[in-house]
Amino acid sequence: MADNALGRFLRARREATTPPATGRRRTPGLRRGELADRAGISVEYLTRLERGTDRSPSGQVLSALADALTMTADERVHLYRLIKAGTACSPPPPPPLRPTIRAMLDTLEPAAAAVLSPSGDVLASTARFREISGLDDERNLVRFAFSPQAKAHYPDWDRVVSDRAATLRAAADLGDHAAAALALELSVTVGAAFADRYDAASSLPPAIGTERWGSHLLAFETLYLAGEGEHRLTIYFSQH
Repeated sequence: MADNALGRFLRARREATTPPATGRRRTPGLRRGELADRAGISVEYLTRLERGTDRSPSGQVLSALADALTMTADERVHLYRLIKAGTACSPPPPPPLRPTIRAMLDTLEPAAAAVLSPSGDVLASTARFREISGLDDERNLVRFAFSPQAKAHYPDWDRVVSDRAATLRAAADLGDHAAAALALELSVTVGAAFADRYDAASSLPPAIGTERWGSHLLAFETLYLAGEGEHRLTIYFSQH
């Protein structure tokens, strides 16, 4: 992260944040102690972040700072990009799907079905899935669930996002790098709506059940595929 961009951004936002009305002040914005109290971290740690001696804060710390500084959605995205820019390596790409898996997916038409990575990336899908999933250009089910448009798409949004967060938590806890990276991203860009559910996930996500997508009531069944990558095939059946 060239020239301590993260630290400079945090300090600039702190100094631009309206302080409590407590009489005359020598410095603009919030004092470090005031921001540290709001975010629930120590002044020493905030000082290290601003000076660039610590450049790897957790998603929870970044989310708390973003909340304390009342960052906009765009500022949260910028904060995450600063962290991402300072990361030495990116998660490895998922292994390619075997031709037999793609052939199996073709036989499921016209059902809604998708092959998913542990972090929720849609690696392949049927035309029916693409038609009703609501994803459009988004290719990750977890990220989509926490997007602004998802609440209109999922009538049972609160239950769906809790299940998506649990899925991501289970993958990250098993060492999936892409899942851990996505959890960090959403902790920063979404904040407590994601982080609280991710932290509270105490059980494995359901492999079977029902979800409402718009006007569609769907029963789903998840099958875990053999081979590397721990891919899973989820099939959605319309209920009448």
